[in-house]
Amino acid sequence: MKYISEFRDKRLAMALASALVAEADPTRHYSLMEFCGGHTHAIFRYGVQDLLPPNVHLVHGPGCPVCVLPIGRLDMAIELADIPDVILCSYGDMLRVPGSRKRSLLKSRAQGRDVRMIYSCMEAIRIAQENPGKEVVFFAIGFETTTPPTAAAIQQAEQLGLKNFSVFCNHVLTPSAIQGILDSPDVRKLGTVRVDGFIGPSHVSTIIGSRPYDFFAREYQRPVVIAGFEPLDVLQAVRMLVRQLNEGRAEVENQFTRGVTHHGNLKAQAMVAEVFELRRTFEWRGLGVVPYSGLRINKKYAAWDAEVRFSLSQKPVQENKACECGAILRGVKKPTDCKIFGTVCTPHNPIGSCMVSSEGACAAYYKYRRHDGMEDESRTAEESSEPDAALGG
Repeated sequence: MKYISEFRDKRLAMALASALVAEADPTRHYSLMEFCGGHTHAIFRYGVQDLLPPNVHLVHGPGCPVCVLPIGRLDMAIELADIPDVILCSYGDMLRVPGSRKRSLLKSRAQGRDVRMIYSCMEAIRIAQENPGKEVVFFAIGFETTTPPTAAAIQQAEQLGLKNFSVFCNHVLTPSAIQGILDSPDVRKLGTVRVDGFIGPSHVSTIIGSRPYDFFAREYQRPVVIAGFEPLDVLQAVRMLVRQLNEGRAEVENQFTRGVTHHGNLKAQAMVAEVFELRRTFEWRGLGVVPYSGLRINKKYAAWDAEVRFSLSQKPVQENKACECGAILRGVKKPTDCKIFGTVCTPHNPIGSCMVSSEGACAAYYKYRRHDGMEDESRTAEESSEPDAALGG
């Protein structure tokens, strides 16, 4: 399979790992943040961290849209589902994330609310067409990768004159989150989190391009390497970052040249600019309130804005004190630092969003057994026998 099997070649991985060991300066420490949860899962799935020199340390970032959505915004979606004659459409992971008072969209559905899991926002358009007597709300989340499809759905609703369709918008922006991390007390003042460079998200960058990261290289002197999600992609990106740090450089490099350009997808960017505008502030789980980090539907398309249509407002919500999801998203702690990880909090009984999402750090640690003292009972024979479950020979 083009661009898959060749990026999982074990011999090439071992060669890259040997080259990385030779290049890493044994007298210094390298702390690199993989922003995206997709990278975190790839690193654990393929055992990439086991191939790194001991002085090359990977820090898990907040790049999981399910994880970073604050409880208050999830509660707003649950309130929407409670409204009579509302059909709430959502991607699957959001259904299981716990809100306040132990509520979730999945529990709402069990209580008789019309909550539907969809794979595409265009499914929500179809559901609205098929149910003219109902209000269909699409619970939109995600970084820049999933924002253009939401914009396309809103534009299609306008073209169809679809009055019973609206969007609860929770789209957020990657560059703002990176700046929030670099400006956070954990990085700037306390030194709790050390970030020497970033492994940049490739899927996001196919939309926004590599250009937005120039700011971090120039102003914060942090190198960024945009990387794909296969094990050889990650290994090569780590080597490129180590080389930059050794040479005293802070530049944006593109490892994922097969999908990312400097300017990105201009058509998608134009579509997003047509439908959305920046929010002055938006709250992130773990990062707090980050200026100009979220999008909202602009006035031209306000007729399809669920927050306007249903007069929604976010209420302050207390996080579960036992859950360390916020600290994990900031890179301050690892999942194994959480006292309830793998005991009270499991994928079958998640306390925090990091254990729910397919890109969450806690889910990665649990699924790929990167912790001590727990049996590998969740790995079925089917999972362990997958042909791509490990680096191929």
